[in-house]
Amino acid sequence: MRRPDLEHIIRAASGISGERELLIIGTASLLGTVPNPPDELARSRDADLYPLRRPELADLIDGSIGEGSPFEEAFGCYAQGVGPNTAKLPAGWDSRLVKVQSAGTNNNIGYCLEPHDLAASKLAAGREKDREFVRAMARHHLLDAALLQQRVAALPIEDLHKERLKLWVSHQLGEGREKTPRPGGRGR
Repeated sequence: MRRPDLEHIIRAASGISGERELLIIGTASLLGTVPNPPDELARSRDADLYPLRRPELADLIDGSIGEGSPFEEAFGCYAQGVGPNTAKLPAGWDSRLVKVQSAGTNNNIGYCLEPHDLAASKLAAGREKDREFVRAMARHHLLDAALLQQRVAALPIEDLHKERLKLWVSHQLGEGREKTPRPGGRGR
């Protein structure tokens, strides 16, 4: 998925729900910061989202432009309606959201997670595909190990789980291999 795909999903989901502001979590939220990501970070075809003020409308969006819908068949991407409790997010995440608003969104707004918040959330989910996504983010210089450690420490999960994730970050990204985030990523 690329930024124009996300903008199309935002436009369609806003039209369906009647809500102008959507929260995008999961892999597609990287498109808020990195509009043209490297291919290995653009494999997902779905955008996990919900209307910011009326999250109960996520099911309506999912039923209309979700997986297996005519929308997916026509455009090759789809919306996955989720709720506010779908992802574990670090404290303060909502103050770091990245706004996507353009003519492509029909001036509706998609709020995307900041990359370190996204990475921490992915690690909290604990799936191998999420860990691989975080590794790929690091390979493409989109993460700083020390900042990711801080975000992991701010997750609303058990302390033992936090410590395991911090060790993982230290092992995978290493203190000496910290990367300076490149806000535009490759291709900008």
